[in-house]
Amino acid sequence: MMHELQSNAADQSSHSSQTLTPSCSSSSLSSSSSLKPKRCISYATMLELADMRLSDTLCDASIVLPENGHEYRIHRVIIGSCSDYFRILFTTTVPSEKYHIEIPGIPGCIMEKIIQYAYLRDCELTEDTVFDVYAAADFLLIGSLTEHCIDFILRRMRLDNCVTIMLFGSQRASSKLQNAAWLYMLKHFPELAEIETSHNGLLRLDVDYICSLLADDLLNVQEENTVWEFLLRWIDQDPGERARYISRLMKTVRFGLLPTEYFLEKVKENQYVQASEDTKGLVIDALTFLYDLEMISTKAMKAMKTPAIATPRLPHEVIFIIGGWGEGQSQSIIETYDSRADRWIKVPHDDPAGPRAYYGAAYIGRYLYLIGGYDGVEHFNTCCRFDMISKDWKEIAPMHCRRCYVSVVALDGLIYAMGGYNGANRHNSVERYDPRTNQWTLIASMSSQRSDADACTLDGMIYITGGFNGHECLNTAEMYDPLTNAWSPLPPMLNRRSGVSCAALGGSVYVVGGFNGLIRLNSCEKYEPATRRWTACKEMYHQRSNFGLEVIDDRLFAVGGYDGVSAIAFVECYGPDTNEWLEAAELSMMRSAFRAVTIADLPNVHDYVHTDKENLTNEYNRDRHLLRTAAAFASTSSTSDIEDEID
Repeated sequence: MMHELQSNAADQSSHSSQTLTPSCSSSSLSSSSSLKPKRCISYATMLELADMRLSDTLCDASIVLPENGHEYRIHRVIIGSCSDYFRILFTTTVPSEKYHIEIPGIPGCIMEKIIQYAYLRDCELTEDTVFDVYAAADFLLIGSLTEHCIDFILRRMRLDNCVTIMLFGSQRASSKLQNAAWLYMLKHFPELAEIETSHNGLLRLDVDYICSLLADDLLNVQEENTVWEFLLRWIDQDPGERARYISRLMKTVRFGLLPTEYFLEKVKENQYVQASEDTKGLVIDALTFLYDLEMISTKAMKAMKTPAIATPRLPHEVIFIIGGWGEGQSQSIIETYDSRADRWIKVPHDDPAGPRAYYGAAYIGRYLYLIGGYDGVEHFNTCCRFDMISKDWKEIAPMHCRRCYVSVVALDGLIYAMGGYNGANRHNSVERYDPRTNQWTLIASMSSQRSDADACTLDGMIYITGGFNGHECLNTAEMYDPLTNAWSPLPPMLNRRSGVSCAALGGSVYVVGGFNGLIRLNSCEKYEPATRRWTACKEMYHQRSNFGLEVIDDRLFAVGGYDGVSAIAFVECYGPDTNEWLEAAELSMMRSAFRAVTIADLPNVHDYVHTDKENLTNEYNRDRHLLRTAAAFASTSSTSDIEDEID
């Protein structure tokens, strides 16, 4: 029974026999956990009962491990109250069998933990012992202990153990473990596919698991060639056995999302594809679609149906934008960005309190928070939250100050609102919101008054950049340490920027666009905390201020904004590795003065992505074309006063 768990999952090629490598070693205490006792009765009493067991006082039964003959004297009522397995034995078997129970397959060190848990509701776990404890608790029907083990395992999910956890969950019929590990594998597939296979066992999974993984809509890949190249690596592990699955495996790849040249060179001419008769129809279907995509006109492309091989996968992250300023007034429309389909989707759940622009935004858990703002008449201290799962809106506690042009971030479950403008004065004050108490608290003020600045978080710190102090656009920046409740100055930026946007990416703080007092900017710079230096990056193709800036797939997305003449709908994305800006799908309307927020791992992501998959064939591929030249989109610069940004 229990000894079957001793085989190594990574050495099995069939999911029906893949198991874990548990150990009874007690020397590894680097990742230990203890379930604190539920004090339904006095803990001192529980300790006394445990001592009575050790001294064989009033014990009325024995648990025997036949492998080593070790006997544990126990009290039936204590063990039976914890374990359904023992309770059934003690209440249904004949008296002579009630008092001496043999339990094969459970190591002695694990049985000791089980008995300790029964008496004290306390079980110290390590990564070496948790799987054996889970298996024993599962067999003995101790539900509370299996849940404790599950929580311990899930808190320690990593690239090097997620495959093992998934297989263990499958073996033990634990949907909670299996599903959580499966989603982790889908989300982190690119990293899993790259790291040394001996560290995670991904390439040792059998064909059923591999096909399910690669076919899943939630497989998190930016480019479909990642799927194809992993598939080949999987076959290369044992080509004599695995090459026969090439046709089945090819059906999991979205070949319609690959460049034609790549398909011709890397897929059609592949040795495994060439050697199989079953692949010919798949190759013909893919080439037919790819050639049609290149040859037909844009007008015809709009009517072209999207086959399964060209259907985008689902994103793990979605950009939300709400409200803003457009068409001469504040707005309440919600749009979300599906990065896999490269489409913006209108969400029919506007804030019932009305439109809001120049606000701050952040999310915690299932809630998207909108902080402060302006509707064309009133400067708000009011705040609200949108439940992205139930689609409900709720007003939360108001801030101490009215703040539009406010900078907002979320950090460690708290929301920070910094600076802003109340209609008469700019603020340097900062307040912090705790969702658990629904209260705002004033904390240390910034050194400068700032409205129209922007902030982001990096390595537990808050960075705020630029803004307007009522007299000039700022090139200053500050950093806040929540542990000390103190602000410290950063070196000045290369440019003055109000209406700026900033975001953290790859260990750096990127500051993009804005207004320098004369013109809207398309320049970009980044700050590296290690060197405390600002360096210039590639310029955007569009001048913009008061726009959204968010990170998806390790790329910055600049969304909408104001170019000095009007609001714009243009969207472009920046990759630090290429130092290039590329075009992306435009917003449904021209607007500015909103905040973009990237929401990760929504359980109902289907509600916020493109649903008309059949008519999704792109008019362009974001990653194959550079933006049109800057000159083609250059707008006349405005020299209006900073407050004229309210269109």
